[in-house]
Amino acid sequence: MSMHVFDRAAVRRHRDRAAATVDAVADILADAADRLLDRLDDTTRRFGQALDVGGRGVVAAKLRARGIDTVSCDLSPRMAARSGAPAVAADEELLPFAPASFDLVVASLSLHWVNDLPGALIQLRQVLRPDGLLLASLPALGSLAELRAALTHAESVLTGGAAPRVSPFPDLRDCAHLLQRAGFALPVADVEDIRLLYATPLALLHDLRAAGEASAMLERDRRPPPRALFPAALAAMPEQQGRVRATLRLAVLTGWATA
Repeated sequence: MSMHVFDRAAVRRHRDRAAATVDAVADILADAADRLLDRLDDTTRRFGQALDVGGRGVVAAKLRARGIDTVSCDLSPRMAARSGAPAVAADEELLPFAPASFDLVVASLSLHWVNDLPGALIQLRQVLRPDGLLLASLPALGSLAELRAALTHAESVLTGGAAPRVSPFPDLRDCAHLLQRAGFALPVADVEDIRLLYATPLALLHDLRAAGEASAMLERDRRPPPRALFPAALAAMPEQQGRVRATLRLAVLTGWATA
């Protein structure tokens, strides 16, 4: 039985809104996608039909440039449309595709708001043909650690407690186990760090919102935060070369569907 941690309606709203702003973070999304798709160069297997899950208009173009016919899906209809036809609005927890429809599935930074991640991975395996490949990346434990620590400390000083404001992320060691549990062969989970520098602390928050990454936790505090919270937290963010530092730690997952 899956635990319900995330408000899926809120995830959809955030991604709908971000469909108009996501170009602002296209470089970051492209970097993450390239790191994931580089794994295709490590295999002699050739892929004819791919499913792009939540690629925000970035992944589908890269797959098609490789000559791979690609269908895209996203929880948000507006975000799905950014990938061009064929694209459908679909819930990662209830995929509408027939078994053995694709020989490649790519989910770049799109599974971390799923409540039932093991169930979603099982469904992704089921839509793969025998010898099909899953490539997925999602933020791992340690992502945005600088922001999490700054917010937690500032709120505890201001109010004596701290509400959850950054999504919980899985431990890398758990990710390979999840692939194995979902029935993938040769499961591999490794880590890629994308280190980001921002001219101002607020620019980091603007990028998160532009990407549709506002908090969607069910237990999030819906009251307005203390007015001093974000200024205090952002002032405490670590700096490098006079810029605010943030780390996006990606768990990169690969697994093969068996016959």
